[in-house]
Amino acid sequence: MTGTLAADGVSFAYPAPRFSRGGVHGPRRIGTLHNISLHLAPGTSTALVGSSGSGKSTLVRILLALAKPSAGAVALGVREVKPGPARSLRWYRQAVQYIPQNPAGSLDPRMTVAQLLGEPLRQLRVAGNHRALVAEALERIEVPAGLMERRSGELSGGQNQRVAIARALAVQPAYLLADEPVSGLDLPLRDTVLSLLSSLVREEGLGLLLVTHDLGTAARMSGTTAVLAHGRIVEHGPTHRVLDSPGSPEAAALVQASAALHFPPAVPAGAAP
Repeated sequence: MTGTLAADGVSFAYPAPRFSRGGVHGPRRIGTLHNISLHLAPGTSTALVGSSGSGKSTLVRILLALAKPSAGAVALGVREVKPGPARSLRWYRQAVQYIPQNPAGSLDPRMTVAQLLGEPLRQLRVAGNHRALVAEALERIEVPAGLMERRSGELSGGQNQRVAIARALAVQPAYLLADEPVSGLDLPLRDTVLSLLSSLVREEGLGLLLVTHDLGTAARMSGTTAVLAHGRIVEHGPTHRVLDSPGSPEAAALVQASAALHFPPAVPAGAAP
């Protein structure tokens, strides 16, 4: 069984350029993340919410081992994860998969759906019949098998989003990190994609980190919500409590900015134990 995916005490800073007005100044560090701790468990869904520039994308990059924290660590189970050569991270790339906000930017329009889903299987050296794994992944997210030979550039936005999810699922991961996975879709397709993700958590035991600015999506999908502001987690707890009775000014501001927010009665996909 795959263990917890955890960020413990993670900080990160970008280097700033040198300044010489009135004298020479050394390099300045601009803090981006400050002492972030976030634990994800299989079979649960956590929403990461925050305004633009709060540090959500940076945290996701660190969780994907694409950037190294300046302090703290990321681990899957008992094994620490750091950026490194592709071969040393194959085990982690298979266990933790990413669903991008804009699938059109991550799917080569010249490749067929079968080629797009088969590529990570080859790169990660996943055992088994790759054709069968591709077909199974497409079936799980209700994409007709007849689309396997169609090219990404010939598909609709909703179909490409499903293909991006299927591509992540084909390698049989334990965790999905989904960055605004429905932001560009119309309402019926949003519901379809969110229902698919929810069923993967509930029925198949995947762990999901849902990065979103939409508090309604967080309320629908996640049992736990973390609010990120100015590079810090300012609130973290059960979604209904964070959104109904925010205890931080930043969380309260997000709720107030979503004045028309409607909290659906659906049971969340999972809550962290």
